[in-house]
Amino acid sequence: MADAFGDRLAGEVRTRRAALGLTQQDLADMAGVSERFVRFVEQGKPSVQLDSLLAVLDTLGLELRITTTTSKGARALAGHASGQEPQR
Repeated sequence: MADAFGDRLAGEVRTRRAALGLTQQDLADMAGVSERFVRFVEQGKPSVQLDSLLAVLDTLGLELRITTTTSKGARALAGHASGQEPQR
């Protein structure tokens, strides 16, 4: 997660936790995860467990969404699915 997405996710979690007046330990207790895990999420650590991350986000009233993108990879996959030759 040490990329733009990871940095944004970490920032959103930190900001929301602080806005709710929660410590990292408070959030961990409420989400059923360790304080260390919350710290890793807030640091943007690249290898967090999705189920634990979703528990933290749910506790904070946040959600993770998956949307279709128009990235080069997504366009290539769309072309593959329709039988078209991918553009380069």
